[in-house]
Amino acid sequence: MVDINDFNKNMDEKGWHIFHEIIPMDLVNSMLSDMEKAYFTCREIQIKNNIPDNNEGTLHHLIELGQSYIDYLAVSEQFNACFEHYFRGKYILNSFGGNINRKGIMSYARNIHRDIRTFSGDLPLLLNTLVMFDEFTHENGATYLMSGSHRTHPELPTEEAFHAVAEQAIAKAGSVLVFNSNLWHRAGINVTDQPRRSVTPMYCKPFIKQQYDYSRALGYDNVEQYSPWLKQVLGFNARIPASLSEWYQPLENRMYKSDQG
Repeated sequence: MVDINDFNKNMDEKGWHIFHEIIPMDLVNSMLSDMEKAYFTCREIQIKNNIPDNNEGTLHHLIELGQSYIDYLAVSEQFNACFEHYFRGKYILNSFGGNINRKGIMSYARNIHRDIRTFSGDLPLLLNTLVMFDEFTHENGATYLMSGSHRTHPELPTEEAFHAVAEQAIAKAGSVLVFNSNLWHRAGINVTDQPRRSVTPMYCKPFIKQQYDYSRALGYDNVEQYSPWLKQVLGFNARIPASLSEWYQPLENRMYKSDQG
């Protein structure tokens, strides 16, 4: 159940919130199936482009690698009131990655980090979310979050300062972790023999560049198949014109709509 009051309280105080067991398991299983195929696609390109190290188990821009991920975005409309409150207005998808945390595998996700390079303070530029495909436990490396650091630590904390207050996001499969992108966090270490899998949709203010041009990748000609909600979140209302012909358009046809901030 989406409770906006609990969400707002936790986001203000801790900087993170969990919606427990809120995504149907049939959709989770569909995304898992698509993840298996997407992993080999991403890994093949990582190796071909000579960047195999520190990327094992990471996947990026899954939207065009499986219909289930677009189906997830449609289901995530239930979070809209919470996310619009956080952003104080409209927002779009910034990236849609995935992570497979296995025993003995290292990746950059294990480092203490935040996913916004510039500390934005009270200005909400970016929002992290994480959809749990497996139960997140201490043993399988559930994400650590430095509670309150979105307000108190603009600079990278030491290991000691981080773990003095860090909490793990412990929850069942189908749960969704949401956290302020100014929050310092890291993946835990998986000491079990089973993978701990998730996807990580991130959202941003519409005037911020997406990490991947989702609307162009999915095709401008296909826009009518998406609901108004999906058109907004995928970025169809915040596109950048690539020609004067695309720039000089009547209001209803403009690529960047006037309500995007």
